[in-house]
Amino acid sequence: MHPDRAFYDAIVVGARAAGAATAMLLARQGQRVLVVDRSRYGADTLSTHGLMRAGVLQLHRWGLIDRVVEAGTPPIRRTTFNYGGEEVVITIRPSFGVDALYAPRRTVLDPILVDAAAAAGAEFRYGITVTDVRRDDHGQVCGIVGRDEHGRALVVDSPIVVGADGVRSTIADRVNAPIERTGTGATAVVYGYWTNLETDGYEWLYRPNAMAGIIPTNDGQTCVFAGATPDRIGAGGIHVLRDVLAEAAPHVAARVDAATAPPGVRTFRGLSGIIRRPWGPGWALVGDAGYWKDPISVHGLTDALRDAELLARAITRTEARTYDRTEALADYQATRDRLSRQLFDVTDTIASQHWTADEIPGLLIQLSSAMAEEVETLAALDAVVVA
Repeated sequence: MHPDRAFYDAIVVGARAAGAATAMLLARQGQRVLVVDRSRYGADTLSTHGLMRAGVLQLHRWGLIDRVVEAGTPPIRRTTFNYGGEEVVITIRPSFGVDALYAPRRTVLDPILVDAAAAAGAEFRYGITVTDVRRDDHGQVCGIVGRDEHGRALVVDSPIVVGADGVRSTIADRVNAPIERTGTGATAVVYGYWTNLETDGYEWLYRPNAMAGIIPTNDGQTCVFAGATPDRIGAGGIHVLRDVLAEAAPHVAARVDAATAPPGVRTFRGLSGIIRRPWGPGWALVGDAGYWKDPISVHGLTDALRDAELLARAITRTEARTYDRTEALADYQATRDRLSRQLFDVTDTIASQHWTADEIPGLLIQLSSAMAEEVETLAALDAVVVA
């Protein structure tokens, strides 16, 4: 057999949080897993990187939260909401083994997940560009086609190809994954990392067309972001961030101005949310590839870890022959959709900017309710694919 025409139980395209977590959970169940990614190990990526309780719960269940802490990620034990001149402070109370939230940089979290997957036996290959899927005589996906960093052809076979390659997923495109829901709002975001910023936990600031967040992260830095309509954010820049932040909460803007600003900021131009059908004959989608919602909820990373486990459980159930694969993957979608629907809708409403300062507290209550259901569902799972 050609060395690049190997066979694996599963191929995961994308080695970020969703892909690495899926690979780890599959490998822990004895699956032979190949993960390919066109980037490199430990590379940074656009991300607000805040984890909500469900995300921290997953890392705790998988035996990885200590590694996040050891990397110097500060614990977050309170969240402050600021809207309409009112400030509400919520203390993070211990539950389901979680006594703090964390917001690791992606240069910290992604390698932790990759290393855990590799330790479980998953194989990683970087510098790989996947160009298409392979199909058998019946039209079912049965592998991938691509090229390595030197332009050499790559063909690998597997009964299941998992697209974890982001919202603009090549796998989703090649399998024609149907878009089942599309959002109407889109928040453009400009963000950067400040040092010496006085803060005490997450801070979320809401004004119509002027939203912002404060997220303590690694190395004594704090991620500061500002979000508004794409027209207002435009090409971004630190001056735009400061203008939006000053409108959202002048007293917070003053604290940020007193801190050490970064040499530059990054800009995300905005993209409406989508929910794709996440499975078909021989393929599945996880993370942003299957379910992308506006970043204003700062919940995408948490949902990526959630769906990694839901999908890994579906795949391993079929290997154990307790489920037909079609039935198992349909169950995966049903659970994902049940947990995502309210989150998607309320996030889209906030992103649309069609609300007033009086209405935002009610929207945040809806968001909290959806998050609570997610935590309870994950906490109730047995330990089939944990550490």
